[in-house]
Amino acid sequence: MATPTLPTGLDAAHLKTIRTRPTVHDQVFTQLRETLMAGRFDPGQVLTIPQLSASFGVSHMPVREALRQLAAENALEPMTNGSLRVPVVSRTRLDDLMEARLAIEPLAAARAAGRADETLLAAVEAAVDAHRSVTPKEGVETLLKLNRDVHFLIYRAAGSAVLNDLIEALWLRFGPYLRMLSQAIGPRLEDAAFKNGADHHLACLVALRAGKAEGARQAIAADIQATHTMLRPLVDGAD
Repeated sequence: MATPTLPTGLDAAHLKTIRTRPTVHDQVFTQLRETLMAGRFDPGQVLTIPQLSASFGVSHMPVREALRQLAAENALEPMTNGSLRVPVVSRTRLDDLMEARLAIEPLAAARAAGRADETLLAAVEAAVDAHRSVTPKEGVETLLKLNRDVHFLIYRAAGSAVLNDLIEALWLRFGPYLRMLSQAIGPRLEDAAFKNGADHHLACLVALRAGKAEGARQAIAADIQATHTMLRPLVDGAD
């Protein structure tokens, strides 16, 4: 068997053997990204390299690189003193973000109708049931995690890597608003009538099983619009 040749312009000295996966940087980046997307940081919260390095138990370098990447994704904002913060919220930003979500996420749900196999539909159904059954004891973080699971399982069924990448980017920027939402709806978990989109999820599941693209589109659009309606007065109060 012939020895594989290196691409033009490279020799063995340019490449180093990768011995560990994922790297420390990868782990820091992934955890920070997930935490931001889950809405666990407050809007405007400053993230410092020394604090995060101490929390992760790592050197400054992987934290600095992870923060740089997150800023490039618009998940963090640079400050004049060189620090980075979670983006502040505003009515204009919220409306812009939700308009983008309404353009993209219902499209992914519509594509999923007729494409989702039984294994994926069963996973969506399990997530929908779990979300509908969240108890006050389990808490708002569990509720929101399951809500996210439902959405991303549906979007995965669309079979579009491009749409999924766009949706992830939108949810990453949605994190500060999700934080506000979690603080607002937490006390309402005691109210048995509070569904937080569960009916929309069920409607989408029914449409997916029937292969009805328009029904899936409308269900996800209604869910996003309901979230927007809940958030607007909260953001107005924060301005």
